[in-house]
Amino acid sequence: MSRPAAGHDSDGQGGRPAHAPVDVPSARSPTSSHRLPSLLAALCDRLPEDRIVALEYVLEAITDSGDPLLSRFIAAQPASGLAHQLNEITGVWQAEAPDMAGAGLALALATARSFPRPHPAQVVVSGPMGASVTARLTSGVAVDVIRSADTSLLIASFAAHGARDVVTEIARAVGRGVHVDLLLEESTQASAAFAALPHEVRVWHRVETSGVLHAKLIAADRHTAFLGSANLTDRALTDNIELGLVLRDPHIVEPLVDHFHWLLAPENNVMRIA
Repeated sequence: MSRPAAGHDSDGQGGRPAHAPVDVPSARSPTSSHRLPSLLAALCDRLPEDRIVALEYVLEAITDSGDPLLSRFIAAQPASGLAHQLNEITGVWQAEAPDMAGAGLALALATARSFPRPHPAQVVVSGPMGASVTARLTSGVAVDVIRSADTSLLIASFAAHGARDVVTEIARAVGRGVHVDLLLEESTQASAAFAALPHEVRVWHRVETSGVLHAKLIAADRHTAFLGSANLTDRALTDNIELGLVLRDPHIVEPLVDHFHWLLAPENNVMRIA
Protein backbone atom coordinates (compact mmCIF):
# COMPACT_ATOMS: atom_id res chain seq x y z
CA MET A 1 0.00 0.00 0.00
CA SER A 2 1.44 3.42 -0.96
CA ARG A 3 1.86 6.19 1.58
CA PRO A 4 0.03 9.54 1.20
CA ALA A 5 1.95 12.09 -0.81
CA ALA A 6 3.80 14.83 1.06
CA GLY A 7 1.63 17.87 1.77
CA HIS A 8 -1.53 15.75 2.07
CA ASP A 9 -3.26 14.99 5.35
CA SER A 10 -3.13 11.51 6.75
CA ASP A 11 -6.67 10.54 5.74
CA GLY A 12 -5.84 10.95 2.06
CA GLN A 13 -7.98 14.07 1.39
CA GLY A 14 -5.73 15.86 -1.09
CA GLY A 15 -4.86 19.56 -0.85
CA ARG A 16 -5.85 19.98 2.82
CA PRO A 17 -2.87 20.47 5.14
CA ALA A 18 -2.80 18.77 8.48
CA HIS A 19 -3.27 21.05 11.48
CA ALA A 20 -1.39 20.91 14.73
CA PRO A 21 -3.50 19.96 17.74
CA VAL A 22 -5.02 22.89 19.58
CA ASP A 23 -5.07 23.08 23.38
CA VAL A 24 -8.73 23.23 24.42
CA PRO A 25 -9.74 23.36 28.09
CA SER A 26 -11.37 20.12 29.14
CA ALA A 27 -14.99 20.20 30.24
CA ARG A 28 -15.56 20.37 33.95
CA SER A 29 -16.71 17.01 35.25
CA PRO A 30 -20.02 16.57 37.08
CA THR A 31 -17.97 15.75 40.17
CA SER A 32 -16.23 19.15 40.18
CA SER A 33 -15.24 20.31 43.64
CA HIS A 34 -16.85 23.74 43.12
CA ARG A 35 -19.65 24.00 45.69
CA LEU A 36 -20.89 27.55 45.13
CA PRO A 37 -23.38 26.78 42.32
CA SER A 38 -25.05 23.96 44.27
CA LEU A 39 -25.26 26.09 47.43
CA LEU A 40 -26.94 28.92 45.51
CA ALA A 41 -29.38 26.46 43.92
CA ALA A 42 -30.23 25.03 47.35
CA LEU A 43 -30.89 28.54 48.67
CA CYS A 44 -33.29 29.22 45.77
CA ASP A 45 -35.07 25.94 46.54
CA ARG A 46 -35.54 27.01 50.14
CA LEU A 47 -36.60 30.66 49.95
CA PRO A 48 -39.53 32.33 48.17
CA GLU A 49 -38.64 34.65 45.30
CA ASP A 50 -39.04 37.92 47.22
CA ARG A 51 -36.48 36.81 49.84
CA ILE A 52 -33.96 35.87 47.13
CA VAL A 53 -34.48 39.22 45.42
CA ALA A 54 -33.78 41.00 48.73
CA LEU A 55 -30.45 39.18 48.98
CA GLU A 56 -29.64 40.06 45.37
CA TYR A 57 -30.10 43.78 46.18
CA VAL A 58 -27.62 43.46 49.05
CA LEU A 59 -25.08 41.61 46.90
CA GLU A 60 -25.30 44.19 44.12
CA ALA A 61 -24.29 46.88 46.63
CA ILE A 62 -21.13 45.20 47.93
CA THR A 63 -17.70 44.43 46.47
CA ASP A 64 -16.64 41.29 48.34
CA SER A 65 -17.71 38.62 50.82
CA GLY A 66 -16.31 40.52 53.81
CA ASP A 67 -18.52 43.60 53.43
CA PRO A 68 -20.25 44.55 56.74
CA LEU A 69 -23.54 45.15 54.89
CA LEU A 70 -23.72 41.45 54.04
CA SER A 71 -22.82 40.48 57.63
CA ARG A 72 -25.64 42.65 58.99
CA PHE A 73 -28.11 41.19 56.49
CA ILE A 74 -27.18 37.64 57.50
CA ALA A 75 -27.39 38.41 61.22
CA ALA A 76 -30.89 39.85 60.78
CA GLN A 77 -32.37 36.68 59.24
CA PRO A 78 -34.96 35.18 61.64
CA ALA A 79 -35.55 31.84 59.86
CA SER A 80 -33.87 29.00 61.69
CA GLY A 81 -30.74 27.76 59.96
CA LEU A 82 -30.79 30.51 57.32
CA ALA A 83 -27.92 32.53 58.82
CA HIS A 84 -25.83 29.34 58.95
CA GLN A 85 -26.69 28.60 55.30
CA LEU A 86 -25.77 32.14 54.18
CA ASN A 87 -22.52 32.08 56.15
CA GLU A 88 -21.61 28.83 54.43
CA ILE A 89 -22.22 30.45 51.04
CA THR A 90 -20.08 33.44 52.06
CA GLY A 91 -17.22 31.17 53.11
CA VAL A 92 -17.32 29.17 49.90
CA TRP A 93 -17.53 32.38 47.86
CA GLN A 94 -14.33 33.59 49.54
CA ALA A 95 -12.59 30.23 48.94
CA GLU A 96 -13.69 29.54 45.36
CA ALA A 97 -14.21 32.97 43.78
CA PRO A 98 -12.51 35.61 45.95
CA ASP A 99 -12.19 38.05 43.03
CA MET A 100 -15.90 37.94 42.16
CA ALA A 101 -17.79 41.11 43.11
CA GLY A 102 -21.15 40.93 44.83
CA ALA A 103 -22.87 41.84 41.57
CA GLY A 104 -21.53 38.65 40.01
CA LEU A 105 -22.98 36.52 42.79
CA ALA A 106 -26.27 38.42 42.51
CA LEU A 107 -26.40 37.57 38.80
CA ALA A 108 -25.72 33.91 39.57
CA LEU A 109 -28.57 33.92 42.09
CA ALA A 110 -30.94 35.59 39.63
CA THR A 111 -30.05 32.97 37.03
CA ALA A 112 -30.70 30.09 39.44
CA ARG A 113 -33.96 31.75 40.53
CA SER A 114 -35.30 32.21 37.01
CA PHE A 115 -34.23 28.92 35.45
CA PRO A 116 -37.16 26.46 35.37
CA ARG A 117 -36.35 23.24 37.18
CA PRO A 118 -38.14 20.78 39.45
CA HIS A 119 -38.39 21.74 43.11
CA PRO A 120 -37.56 19.08 45.70
CA ALA A 121 -39.82 18.47 48.68
CA GLN A 122 -38.95 20.86 51.50
CA VAL A 123 -38.95 19.99 55.20
CA VAL A 124 -41.01 22.24 57.48
CA VAL A 125 -41.00 22.18 61.29
CA SER A 126 -42.39 23.89 64.38
CA GLY A 127 -40.80 23.97 67.81
CA PRO A 128 -37.14 23.88 68.90
CA MET A 129 -34.55 23.73 66.12
CA GLY A 130 -30.76 23.78 65.98
CA ALA A 131 -28.98 26.72 64.37
CA SER A 132 -27.61 24.63 61.48
CA VAL A 133 -30.91 22.97 60.50
CA THR A 134 -32.13 24.33 57.15
CA ALA A 135 -35.80 23.38 57.47
CA ARG A 136 -38.29 26.24 57.26
CA LEU A 137 -40.72 27.21 60.00
CA THR A 138 -44.38 26.25 59.76
CA SER A 139 -45.77 29.74 60.38
CA GLY A 140 -43.86 31.33 57.49
CA VAL A 141 -44.46 28.47 55.07
CA ALA A 142 -48.23 28.50 55.63
CA VAL A 143 -48.36 32.21 54.74
CA ASP A 144 -46.05 31.79 51.72
CA VAL A 145 -48.13 28.98 50.23
CA ILE A 146 -51.36 30.93 50.63
CA ARG A 147 -49.69 33.97 49.09
CA SER A 148 -48.64 31.92 46.04
CA ALA A 149 -52.23 31.10 45.02
CA ASP A 150 -53.57 32.76 41.87
CA THR A 151 -56.94 31.05 41.39
CA SER A 152 -57.77 28.63 44.22
CA LEU A 153 -56.93 27.68 47.80
CA LEU A 154 -57.91 24.42 49.44
CA ILE A 155 -57.23 24.36 53.19
CA ALA A 156 -57.98 21.54 55.62
CA SER A 157 -57.42 21.51 59.39
CA PHE A 158 -58.70 19.46 62.33
CA ALA A 159 -58.44 22.41 64.72
CA ALA A 160 -57.99 26.17 64.31
CA HIS A 161 -57.44 28.94 66.80
CA GLY A 162 -55.82 32.34 66.45
CA ALA A 163 -53.45 32.00 63.46
CA ARG A 164 -53.99 35.68 62.67
CA ASP A 165 -51.35 35.85 59.93
CA VAL A 166 -52.94 32.89 58.14
CA VAL A 167 -56.43 34.40 58.39
CA THR A 168 -55.15 37.74 57.13
CA GLU A 169 -53.43 36.12 54.15
CA ILE A 170 -56.57 34.17 53.25
CA ALA A 171 -58.54 37.44 53.26
CA ARG A 172 -55.96 39.00 50.93
CA ALA A 173 -56.25 36.02 48.62
CA VAL A 174 -60.02 36.46 48.44
CA GLY A 175 -59.45 40.14 47.65
CA ARG A 176 -57.41 39.24 44.58
CA GLY A 177 -60.07 36.82 43.34
CA VAL A 178 -58.84 33.50 44.70
CA HIS A 179 -61.54 30.87 45.31
CA VAL A 180 -61.16 29.50 48.88
CA ASP A 181 -62.49 26.24 50.35
CA LEU A 182 -61.94 25.56 54.07
CA LEU A 183 -62.42 21.95 55.21
CA LEU A 184 -62.73 21.98 59.01
CA GLU A 185 -63.64 19.55 61.78
CA GLU A 186 -66.99 20.61 63.21
CA SER A 187 -66.48 19.07 66.67
CA THR A 188 -63.49 21.37 67.39
CA GLN A 189 -65.38 24.57 66.45
CA ALA A 190 -62.50 25.32 64.08
CA SER A 191 -64.68 27.52 61.87
CA ALA A 192 -64.82 30.23 64.58
CA ALA A 193 -61.21 31.18 63.81
CA PHE A 194 -62.28 32.21 60.29
CA ALA A 195 -65.52 34.02 61.16
CA ALA A 196 -64.17 37.39 59.99
CA LEU A 197 -63.37 36.18 56.48
CA PRO A 198 -65.50 37.39 53.52
CA HIS A 199 -68.66 35.46 52.74
CA GLU A 200 -67.12 34.18 49.50
CA VAL A 201 -65.07 31.67 51.53
CA ARG A 202 -66.79 28.29 51.59
CA VAL A 203 -66.53 26.32 54.85
CA TRP A 204 -67.06 22.56 54.73
CA HIS A 205 -67.76 19.99 57.47
CA ARG A 206 -67.82 16.24 57.22
CA VAL A 207 -71.28 14.66 57.10
CA GLU A 208 -72.41 12.70 60.17
CA THR A 209 -70.11 9.72 60.55
CA SER A 210 -68.04 7.83 63.09
CA GLY A 211 -64.82 9.42 61.78
CA VAL A 212 -63.49 12.98 61.83
CA LEU A 213 -61.72 15.30 59.42
CA HIS A 214 -58.13 15.02 60.63
CA ALA A 215 -56.19 16.10 57.50
CA LYS A 216 -53.93 19.16 57.52
CA LEU A 217 -53.37 20.68 54.09
CA ILE A 218 -52.85 24.00 52.33
CA ALA A 219 -52.93 23.66 48.53
CA ALA A 220 -52.36 26.65 46.25
CA ASP A 221 -53.92 26.22 42.81
CA ARG A 222 -52.59 22.88 41.56
CA HIS A 223 -48.86 23.60 41.85
CA THR A 224 -47.99 23.79 45.57
CA ALA A 225 -49.16 21.86 48.65
CA PHE A 226 -48.11 22.04 52.29
CA LEU A 227 -49.08 19.05 54.38
CA GLY A 228 -48.03 17.79 57.77
CA SER A 229 -48.99 17.39 61.40
CA ALA A 230 -49.71 21.04 62.31
CA ASN A 231 -53.22 22.35 62.81
CA LEU A 232 -53.95 26.03 62.13
CA THR A 233 -53.44 27.07 65.73
CA ASP A 234 -50.92 29.50 67.22
CA ARG A 235 -49.17 26.75 69.17
CA ALA A 236 -48.97 24.34 66.24
CA LEU A 237 -47.58 27.01 63.93
CA THR A 238 -44.83 28.03 66.34
CA ASP A 239 -44.27 26.17 69.65
CA ASN A 240 -45.41 22.57 69.22
CA ILE A 241 -43.02 19.99 67.78
CA GLU A 242 -44.58 19.56 64.33
CA LEU A 243 -43.33 18.20 61.02
CA GLY A 244 -44.45 18.74 57.44
CA LEU A 245 -43.45 18.94 53.78
CA VAL A 246 -43.96 21.44 50.99
CA LEU A 247 -44.51 19.85 47.58
CA ARG A 248 -44.03 21.90 44.42
CA ASP A 249 -44.30 19.16 41.82
CA PRO A 250 -47.64 19.50 39.95
CA HIS A 251 -47.54 15.78 39.11
CA ILE A 252 -47.90 15.09 42.85
CA VAL A 253 -50.01 18.08 43.85
CA GLU A 254 -52.68 17.69 41.15
CA PRO A 255 -53.96 14.23 42.20
CA LEU A 256 -53.89 15.37 45.83
CA VAL A 257 -56.12 18.34 44.99
CA ASP A 258 -58.34 16.11 42.83
CA HIS A 259 -58.89 13.80 45.80
CA PHE A 260 -60.16 16.66 47.94
CA HIS A 261 -62.36 17.93 45.14
CA TRP A 262 -63.88 14.44 45.01
CA LEU A 263 -64.56 14.68 48.75
CA LEU A 264 -66.39 17.98 48.17
CA ALA A 265 -68.61 16.67 45.36
CA PRO A 266 -72.22 16.56 46.69
CA GLU A 267 -72.95 13.20 45.05
CA ASN A 268 -70.28 11.52 47.19
CA ASN A 269 -71.93 12.61 50.47
CA VAL A 270 -68.65 13.09 52.32
CA MET A 271 -68.57 16.85 52.97
CA ARG A 272 -71.30 19.46 53.33
CA ILE A 273 -71.37 23.25 53.32
CA ALA A 274 -71.45 24.60 56.88
